[in-house]
Amino acid sequence: MKLSPGSKYGLRIVALLYLFVLLVVPVALIFWRSFEHGLGQFWDWITTPAAISALQLSLLIVVIVVPLNVIFGVATAIALVRGRFRGRGIVQAIIDLPFAVSPVVVGVSLILLWGYGGWFGGIESLGFRVIFGLPGMVLATIFVTLPFVVREVEPVLREIGTEQEEAAATLGAGGWQTFRRITLPAIRWGLTYGVVLTVARSLGEYGAVIIVSSGFPGISQTLTLLVSSRYTDDYNEFGAYAAATLLMFIALLVLLAMTLIERRGAVGRVTRSARRTSDDTPDPTDDTLPIDTTTGDKEFAR
Repeated sequence: MKLSPGSKYGLRIVALLYLFVLLVVPVALIFWRSFEHGLGQFWDWITTPAAISALQLSLLIVVIVVPLNVIFGVATAIALVRGRFRGRGIVQAIIDLPFAVSPVVVGVSLILLWGYGGWFGGIESLGFRVIFGLPGMVLATIFVTLPFVVREVEPVLREIGTEQEEAAATLGAGGWQTFRRITLPAIRWGLTYGVVLTVARSLGEYGAVIIVSSGFPGISQTLTLLVSSRYTDDYNEFGAYAAATLLMFIALLVLLAMTLIERRGAVGRVTRSARRTSDDTPDPTDDTLPIDTTTGDKEFAR
């Protein structure tokens, strides 16, 4: 479908207005309200004991959830792409389940499983509390972030195929060596995007976490719960805006890190490609090249 120049500009204007109204205006308003009373007041709001504890807990959940999702996500993606087994469609549906189920339902389900009187509720008698503690919050976050790594790595695995892996196996490489030297470098960018999405969702998750968290400051209150508590319970609007701005700063740092990694990888790919090209180009001064006896010129390998 070919669009006229007027239609193209019209679509661009509509898209920009849509983004401006739904994204730029709310974010700018939060920034303005956060710094309305000065940088010193903003610093005081984000350095309270409750804010520091909430930040530490949020980062702790990210540190636990991301490695688990990376290991499980990569293994699941390889199994779905490379493997052929019964129930593969069921596994695909389970991976997409967090996209369809409300996070609140996830939290309620965890309470039915791990709470008092639940199927595994007896574990609390051993002194290990899941619900209203860190383990329950980690489980809830793992569930809602489950699909990201799998769905980012899976299409990359389909695109690269199996030729290089089969060649490595033919040359005697083991399974772990093939994965480390062949598969992992090929999927690293898909894996990077999956990790970024997992981090962003882990930091911003609210619905599932609030169900399995006590919400007490300093115990099981994340940054998102702190924003909600300040705004609805303490009627501290500016404190809530400051905590929300802190969340946005962390998200921007994650995006910046991803961009730097991507640029570095792109530069590395260009450098390696240029190096391979220069290595494949024969040197006319190389005495090892064959000589055409009729002309005396050195023959270049093609």
